[in-house]
Amino acid sequence: GWTEMQAVKNKAQIRVFEALKDIRERLPFDLLGIDSDNGSEFINNHLVGFCRNEHITFTRSRSSRKNDNCFIEQKNYTIVRRFVGYARYDTEAAQKLMNELYVHLRLYVNFFQPVMKLIQKTRIGSRVRKKYDKPQTPYQRVLASLLIPETKKEELKNQYAHLNPAHLRRQITKLQNKLFQLSESNKNRTEF
Repeated sequence: GWTEMQAVKNKAQIRVFEALKDIRERLPFDLLGIDSDNGSEFINNHLVGFCRNEHITFTRSRSSRKNDNCFIEQKNYTIVRRFVGYARYDTEAAQKLMNELYVHLRLYVNFFQPVMKLIQKTRIGSRVRKKYDKPQTPYQRVLASLLIPETKKEELKNQYAHLNPAHLRRQITKLQNKLFQLSESNKNRTEF
């Protein structure tokens, strides 16, 4: 459930690759795999070679199976679209503002927004009954994991101790408003 976001100027392979390297540095655990869609920004020799050299599993949605994308892009609405909307942000100022927003948003989502994980799915006739585990934040799940080193857990606990969810939410709202104003000013400039 850990979420990292980064806005890039365009879908050029080099920009996406640099963003993935930045995200990898921010993760509180080792990056074991990348699950991408079928865009050329991901499906390229540069990224595939990097994953092979770094022993990172690289998977993609199956070609001609459009239903696969819902699993690859499931956070697009719950995180990205909910906080930045559907406007086209295509200026350097917008990219900078989005990445500033994402700094606060990643902390808010990972440390204070609980998520439930599906643990069982049972079909009874035509009905499907789903059973979920207890809601926990991604931060709590990382702390509970036996695979995360204690030093990394201590770093996260330190970071958590200095976070204030109300302050983060105010910062997010302030940056959202700036981003929406920027979008409106760009829209007004291009209309005749």
